[in-house]
Formats: sequence, structure tokens, C-alpha cells
Amino acid sequence: MLTILKRMIVTLAAVALLGTASVFASPPAPSPGAPETADLAYLSERASTLLAEIKEEAAALRLHADTLGSFTRNPQLSWHSHASYLDRVKSHINAVGKRTAELQQIRYAVLPWQQQAITEVTSHAAKVAASTQAAIVYLNENKGRHFVPEYRDHLTIIAGSSGDLKDAVDKFLDYDKTQQKFQRLQNELELGG
Repeated sequence: MLTILKRMIVTLAAVALLGTASVFASPPAPSPGAPETADLAYLSERASTLLAEIKEEAAALRLHADTLGSFTRNPQLSWHSHASYLDRVKSHINAVGKRTAELQQIRYAVLPWQQQAITEVTSHAAKVAASTQAAIVYLNENKGRHFVPEYRDHLTIIAGSSGDLKDAVDKFLDYDKTQQKFQRLQNELELGG
């Protein structure tokens, strides 16, 4: 047990060293008009808050998208059922879109992992939004033909990309949580040593 604990501490220290290598470099000279350090901290915190809100929307989105994806295997469902779930997916992806737009506005001032999260979340959300819009247009024009491959492909993409969105947000927020825990432990060890 002690050996496992030692390995974990060494591993966490290595991750921290790799993750904070830029701390040892001299800080870049602030450019004119650059945000203050306090502003950067606020924007980074805001980005984490927005990602947490996206996580909540993504959970509900995934649930409805998975249900919609299951419709590809059941031609007996009415177009009303399809329309209802597409509307729910649309509502969630629009909420994600609003938060993603705000993330894009503050992207320049957040941590590198948050910038990567913004890129991935935006990519997955765009796929969901495009396929949702295409499915809605198709269904509106072809109410009685909702079991054709073109439409089913849209539903499959909605389900898959919704899952990818949820998984990506979960991983980035887990990373943030782990990093904060590591920082807290590091501070405690320095205080105790």
C-alpha cells in the first residue's frame, strides 16, 4: 500500500512538473491593452463555470439524442415523436450554443486546457446543431418518410456527437478537478514540510 502511495505521489509530481514547466520560464512582457491578472483569473473561472453549465445541458442532450438515435431502429413511431425529440435536442443544443459563444469571446484569456476544451466542445456542438437542423428540415418536408437512410444518418450523427460532447466536457472538467486537488495537496505538503 505504501509503495502504491509513493508511486502516485511521484506520478502526480511528474504531471505537475510537466504541466507547470512554463512557471520556470520568465513571464512574457504584458502587451498594451492586455487583461490584468485579476481579469484573467475571473475569465478562467467563468470558463470553468460555462463548461460546467454545458455539462448539465450535454447530459440532458445526450439522453434525448440517444432516444432519437433509437428511433432509427423503429419505423413504427410517428413523425410527431420524432419532431418532439428533435425539438428537445434543439433546445439543449441552442443552450450549449449560447454558452459556447461566450466561451469563444473569452478564449484569448483562459488556460490552455480551457482553450482546448472550447475547441472540442465547439466542434461537437456544431455537428449536433448541423445534423439537428438538417433532420428538422427533412422531417418538415417529408413527414411520412422518416425511415430513409438520409434522415436516419442525421439521427445517428446527433446521437454520436451528443455523446462525444458529453464525454469531452466530462473529461476536461475531471482534469480541472484533479488539477485543483493536486494543487491543494501540494500546498498542504509544503505547509507541513
